Amino acid sequence: MKTSHPFGAPSLAACLAGWLTLATAATPAAAQALLDKIDDALAWQNRSGEVRMDLSALIDLEGYYIDRFPPGLLFSQQSFIAPRFSLFLDARLGPHFYALLQTRVDKGFDPKATGWDARLDEYLVRWSPLTESQVNVQAGKFATVVGNWVRRHDSWQNPFITAPVPYENVTVITDQFAPATPAAFLGRQAMADARGRWLPVLWGPAYTSGASVFGSLQQWDYAVAFKNASISSRPFVWGAEELNWDHPTWELRLGHRPGPRWNHGLSFSRGAYLLPAAEGTLPPGRTLGDYNQMTLGWDAGFAWRKWQFWGEAFASRFQVPNVGNADTFTYYLEAKYKLTARLYAAARWNQQVFGTVPNGLGGRQVWDADMVHTDLALGCRFTRHVQAKIQYSLSDQRGPFEQGEQLLAGQLTLKF
Repeated sequence: MKTSHPFGAPSLAACLAGWLTLATAATPAAAQALLDKIDDALAWQNRSGEVRMDLSALIDLEGYYIDRFPPGLLFSQQSFIAPRFSLFLDARLGPHFYALLQTRVDKGFDPKATGWDARLDEYLVRWSPLTESQVNVQAGKFATVVGNWVRRHDSWQNPFITAPVPYENVTVITDQFAPATPAAFLGRQAMADARGRWLPVLWGPAYTSGASVFGSLQQWDYAVAFKNASISSRPFVWGAEELNWDHPTWELRLGHRPGPRWNHGLSFSRGAYLLPAAEGTLPPGRTLGDYNQMTLGWDAGFAWRKWQFWGEAFASRFQVPNVGNADTFTYYLEAKYKLTARLYAAARWNQQVFGTVPNGLGGRQVWDADMVHTDLALGCRFTRHVQAKIQYSLSDQRGPFEQGEQLLAGQLTLKF
């Protein structure tokens, strides 16, 4: 039986219609002139041009209609509306130094994860010793170098409202305690997603803390990062003061750009995924560093006329105490087509499959529910400051629960 929602599909549709009306009303020349003035006023540089600061912002209003169990990293059992304010400060000192601060005010890094919250999601200092982009060194709290979705994950650049399955589908892997037996681990499949305890392969952009070296050499791109937490870690451990750097993670990516239309790359990550709270539940003589997440990924992007295509595939292994190696493979293929100068349509096909682990009875069993997930989106960029999207998603998941069988979402973004 389906859950009743105080904020159901009809009210969401009315809300989306209101957002589109608001966006359309925001496009007259006088309103755009005002936004342009605000945009210009948020940039400053000294007379010599050596020092420059740019302030920019994204204001998002999102609404989600949830059918039965919520999908991905939506922390609500009922339909809801979620506002978000993101502020970015970019600073440059001459040709060699750059700094970035990203602060957000919302109801949790993931929608409805908490009550109202204000925090620094990203901060970094970068040194580029050469005049070209061959070598860059940066330190701070910043996104993973793995894959290609992270470079276009904010609401203005992402054709969709949600993230691809590899970045938000919650598996039965937990970082907070070790399963006592294989049966206890496998028994989690009979439960609805426990987002407070379970992990995806990658947790969104994974703004973990550390340092990296990256750059471009002709047609090649490279990046190496040393981080405090794994790519699947949850947001509250991303800060540099968390986890004491006892079991860090390495991230690598090597990319190739054969031509101006397309690029592809290989990524790898390895690091401990269990939190210190799990240490007391480990087998005798074992430490957190004995249980790692290892992920190998491939990504590609291609542009042709009015089309843009992206894709990523990840093979990830979690070393689970008292169980063994838990393997999963997940990928997505994404296409965006520009219908008009302002309007676009996008489609994304996602899939995740799981390997087998020992069941404790001499056999083996699949450790989580395979799934297929489809996303369809329609977006309109009314001006260079106002954008609206609507998205419909459909999931087919094996097992007793259909997590997020259907999702309808809308988003209005103001950028300046």
